[in-house]
Amino acid sequence: MLLELSIKNFAIIDDLKISFTKGLNVLTGETGSGKSIIIEALGIVLGGRGTKDLIRSGENRAMLQAIFVLEEMTLTKQLLEEHGIHMDNDKLLIITREISLNSPSISRINDKVVTLSMLNKITHTLIDIFAQHEHQSLLNTVNHKLIIDSFGDNKHKEIKNEIKSIYDKYSKEKKILDEMNLNLMERERMIDLYRFQIDEIDSIQLSNYDDEEIENDYNRLSNIMGIVQGIGEIIESFSSDKYDSISLLDCINRNISILNNISVYDNDLTPYLNRFKEVNYELQDLHNEFLDYMDNIQLDEEKLSELSERLDSVNKLKKKYGNSVKSILDFRGSTSKSLEKLINYENEIKDLTKKINEFERKLFVLSKELSKSRKSIALVLEKKITKELNELNMHNVNFKVDIRELDYLSSDGIDNIEFLISTNIGEDLKPMSKIASGGEMSRIMLGFKSILAEYDGIPTLIFDEIDTGISGRTAQVVGEKIYKIARERQVISISHLPQIAAIADSQYSIYKETKEGKVSTFIKKLDEEDRINEFAKLLGGVDLTETTINHAKELLAMTKKFKIGNF
Repeated sequence: MLLELSIKNFAIIDDLKISFTKGLNVLTGETGSGKSIIIEALGIVLGGRGTKDLIRSGENRAMLQAIFVLEEMTLTKQLLEEHGIHMDNDKLLIITREISLNSPSISRINDKVVTLSMLNKITHTLIDIFAQHEHQSLLNTVNHKLIIDSFGDNKHKEIKNEIKSIYDKYSKEKKILDEMNLNLMERERMIDLYRFQIDEIDSIQLSNYDDEEIENDYNRLSNIMGIVQGIGEIIESFSSDKYDSISLLDCINRNISILNNISVYDNDLTPYLNRFKEVNYELQDLHNEFLDYMDNIQLDEEKLSELSERLDSVNKLKKKYGNSVKSILDFRGSTSKSLEKLINYENEIKDLTKKINEFERKLFVLSKELSKSRKSIALVLEKKITKELNELNMHNVNFKVDIRELDYLSSDGIDNIEFLISTNIGEDLKPMSKIASGGEMSRIMLGFKSILAEYDGIPTLIFDEIDTGISGRTAQVVGEKIYKIARERQVISISHLPQIAAIADSQYSIYKETKEGKVSTFIKKLDEEDRINEFAKLLGGVDLTETTINHAKELLAMTKKFKIGNF
């Protein structure tokens, strides 16, 4: 149940807070007072798209918050647990949306930041909003099948899900088959191409050596003269024959001689002497190793040419098939499989066709079973809708669910479903778009909502001006129907009709005022005297007369009598 809705800096709303009650809550007010803005704000809290232009002029952000109390709502609690959202002992669920000018909007549930998809998934179990023009969805035959399926039991839904799963596999295999059904010339062309690519890769006989080691070897051989020159300079620095230079080893030996002579006078110099000797041994070893390296190094022009040719071949493969040996070999593997499929074309076709035929058989059997279930639902729905519409002052209605078998399979069965209706005796059944008026469509949708409420278990229903296009006795019966729904769950209704407002358990007046040069929307929960005045305005306009006041009192007394006599 929705306990409270807070709206701040949203459109023409400065700071608004509404506390709702159980049963039927009705919001009334003049056109343009902000009634629909409140529903729009609630829709955004529940996960609708909130744009920056909805922020009140002169403000940096809008804050929207809805507080729910969860009773026996197993599905909602399960979803909360799946997303790691905890509840306190009060069973409160607090949803907050913040829309800012300079940053992305933020959604929170019980102070935990959530994505819009998570928010929508959870709030769909809390509230069902019937917007002012939602009855248009009933005119679209695409939705008729969805509506029928929404009345299905668990078995019905399982069959539908299984059909969807099998159909996805079926479509995938059909696509593969279509791709394989190339003409003979194209198939031969692809076989030649795949063979050429495989032969080109195999001719090189790639190994891990061809990734980096070959390039290192090539760089070493191609720069051999530079290496020889550098090593020669290093060897010369160790032991030079030039009269005007002192070699590294001569310098070290000279220092050892000096320390050897003076250390006899100071024992503290002995460690330094020993360290110089160790350095001397290490340098001599290093000198000998460089000499050995120099003796063994040689320019192998033939080897360099081989490496150059191979490196060129490997780089060509990398440009065509992948930037590493592994990528090239992976490409070779997948190409080999594709070649094998084309070579084994006929066997592949047979296997795929067999698999597709089996999918078609399963889909047909399941679709027939789903169709049977839909026809059973349709019979029940026809009776229930006719009964609901009769109660809503549409006494001569003939409602029919027309189910026809398609000549092709689809992801949701083989049925084409359309709602047909006749609103007057003697008229033929026709699509609703060609028969029903706006007022009739509102009542038809209310009839569907009334029946769906028995199935979906959603605790709060919002009706945004569902009374459009109706008046008089029809308005009275629509109000009674909404009140009946509100005995089982919370209903919040925006209405301009006194007949519906009068039957409410709680009534709120929405109005605008100008303060400090800005227009703001306000709300007030009405007591009995306020309600009488509000009814009088709805009945006779702004100027209240004794007649309209008495009419309003009579209307309130009638609705009280109805409540006592029926509930």
